[in-house]
Amino acid sequence: MTRDEKLRIARQLEKMRVDVIEAGFAIASQGDFEAVKAIADTIKDSTVCSLSRALNADIDRAGEALVNANSGRIHTFIATSPIHMKYKLQMQPDQVVEHAVRAVKRARNLVADVEFSLEDASRSELDFMCRIIEAVIEAGARTINIPDTVGYAVPQEFGHTIGQLLARIPNADKAIFSVHCHNDLGLAVANSLAAVAAGARQVECTVNGLGERAGNASLEEIVMALRTRKDIMGLETRIDTTQIVPASRLVSSITGFPVQPNKAIVGANAFAHESGIHQDGVLKHRETYEIMTAESVGWNTNRMVLGKLSGRNAFRTRMEELGTSFISDAELNDAFARFKDLADKKSDIFDDDLIALVSDARASAGHEKFRLSSLNVTSQTGEIPVAEVVLSVEGTEHRAKSEGSGPVDAALKAIESIVNIGANLQLYSVNAITSGTDSQGEVTVRLEKGGRIVNGLGLIQILLPPRPRPISTH
Repeated sequence: MTRDEKLRIARQLEKMRVDVIEAGFAIASQGDFEAVKAIADTIKDSTVCSLSRALNADIDRAGEALVNANSGRIHTFIATSPIHMKYKLQMQPDQVVEHAVRAVKRARNLVADVEFSLEDASRSELDFMCRIIEAVIEAGARTINIPDTVGYAVPQEFGHTIGQLLARIPNADKAIFSVHCHNDLGLAVANSLAAVAAGARQVECTVNGLGERAGNASLEEIVMALRTRKDIMGLETRIDTTQIVPASRLVSSITGFPVQPNKAIVGANAFAHESGIHQDGVLKHRETYEIMTAESVGWNTNRMVLGKLSGRNAFRTRMEELGTSFISDAELNDAFARFKDLADKKSDIFDDDLIALVSDARASAGHEKFRLSSLNVTSQTGEIPVAEVVLSVEGTEHRAKSEGSGPVDAALKAIESIVNIGANLQLYSVNAITSGTDSQGEVTVRLEKGGRIVNGLGLIQILLPPRPRPISTH
């Protein structure tokens, strides 16, 4: 994500009232540093955190990014499992403890709030974890994170580990214990909740469960499980749950990762009832088949609220209701012009259309080095697809023609012959935003070069012919 995209998400997380926003890895790149700094300079109601290895340069860079934060935190970590210490760090346990303590003390000289993580904790030895945690709490860490870095743990085991740490570490009461679970076995949420039941009081999670490999514990599932089963858990968060769906939509549109329809809480089918038995029960008494309301997490009826006669103020008001605000009149004017253009083409405009439209407008803002002037693709049965492209580069038009294994492949090869970037295409995806034959399509192109991944997002108008009526053979 770009700096501005991260800032947009941070604003939504603040609106949702998350306690801590881990904004990035300040030393990873200049872009990450600027993103962390921008978020730290802007966000006031949530703590802004920068990740850091247990290295002096990392910690100093994180502190520099957080210098203007209203509430800043440095999160430093080092691996503690035997396999990581031996093969990755190539360090003895005593050296690992020494590095951890030194890192926490250095971070405490820069910020008052320091979190320490034991990377690969779920495969670490309990005695060693007790030793290093006691030492870093003594050095000034006020949050201790126990990550299931490789998604290896199961709930009863993970919960037992948290309980043992809290019971055995003498100064455990001086820190908040946190968990950070990966979803390799599909157990990230279950492991997190087991840890909370055992005494953890911070959960590190992500919107839509995004994350490394199979993802992380899903924020929306953690929050709604705690809220729905308060009779069992007896705990609360300060999250404004009505902002969950707007946050999910924003993250999905920016990252280009669509939410699967059957995803809990935020999937399109999460509150849909197809079975006749279920429909009958819900109509008679909602709670027969619904354990929470769609409105409680930010869903609405998705009815058309705007049309071609709607004015600028109505458009801005509706976007603010959906969690999107405009940073300038110029941005509002551009988005409104796109809305009016869409209203001339599309009879029904839904909330998802509006969110995608504004995301596309922001993605297109600023200086355009490349502009697609025209595209002509020929594809028919038995013939090799051919694409002809006219691309404007810094105002100068270039033409190219290429064959491909499909029309998209041909078009991308033609573009590559002009720009000559040498990037690898990782993903090309088209998803219909809403139902109907006149839906907009959201297109994601993901490129990789030299370890750097860039997402390109855009909108197209999908005009499908109406489905033909079946012909009777009787």
